Amino acid sequence: MSPAKKKPINDEEMAQKLVLAYEKIKAQVHQVIVGQDAVLDQLLIAMLARGHCLLEGVPGLAKTLMIRSLAQAIELSFRRIQFTPDLMPADILGSEVLETGADGSRAFKFIEGPIFCQLLMADEINRASPRTQSALLQAMQERQVSVSGQTRDLAKPFHVLATQNPIEQEGTYPLPEAQLDRFLVRIDVGYPDLATEREILQATTGEAEDSVTNVFSAEELLAAQTLLRRMPVGEGVMESILALVRAFRPDEADASERVRESVAWGPGPRASQAFMLTVRARALLQGRLAPDLSDVIAMAKPVLKHRMALNFAALARGESLDGLIEAEIAKSARLKDVA
Repeated sequence: MSPAKKKPINDEEMAQKLVLAYEKIKAQVHQVIVGQDAVLDQLLIAMLARGHCLLEGVPGLAKTLMIRSLAQAIELSFRRIQFTPDLMPADILGSEVLETGADGSRAFKFIEGPIFCQLLMADEINRASPRTQSALLQAMQERQVSVSGQTRDLAKPFHVLATQNPIEQEGTYPLPEAQLDRFLVRIDVGYPDLATEREILQATTGEAEDSVTNVFSAEELLAAQTLLRRMPVGEGVMESILALVRAFRPDEADASERVRESVAWGPGPRASQAFMLTVRARALLQGRLAPDLSDVIAMAKPVLKHRMALNFAALARGESLDGLIEAEIAKSARLKDVA
């Protein structure tokens, strides 16, 4: 008698399994990280949407530890690059070396760089020169690199999770606009509140050291990424995304006077694409198979802030991108009631 065939899992069952896995991943990361729930959520959203993520914050806020812990929880091959002013593109991509065989023959051999992994941490990315920063561009967009005239594919899944220090600190180089746009989301990592910092002191200055256990696999992550692309997006959500993105382009006919006076350049079509993916990812992690307007509001700042810039006059007035985004959401007929 032939064994019974396994019943295929439908999208709803898969979404519920993902929610359970999501809680397990968070529980594992919280074995070594205290607080930072919002940051962890945004990281998982970016990875579920097949994107790359940029974390910005001063040193000492556990950005590096969080990314390493996440790689362990999801069982991804992990590499870390410490970006410095003297780092060269070959240090990231790899290079060819002349190798002599046992018979005396010589041939070039390619030595893979740290980019050949599934989760690459680019630590303090804005401390490297623009030339080295740009070496990541092709890999982040096309999931492949070209070295010595040969194109090599990267692993699947492939994610770049980069950290950077605020531009005001010495020894930093602003990331090029083209590279900023390659990051699906940007996350601002702030200082912990008093209660969280007290808990950090109690948890990290004792003898015991907790470790992270694998609870999710790369194959499961790829399956979840495929499910996300099948999720429908309602007309109202799509129109809200388009309206919000276009509202920050100062040359648009419908742009508000505040945007015209404050914004130097606004988000392009890639921002709308990032919105469509991240609102689905946020809904999916909450067990919903379709996003709603609350997802649009939640993802507005992570998706938009690094894709637009204030002009000098707005900076002199003390305006911020956070305030501008909140003001446009409050003006939106669709979003203001949800916000």
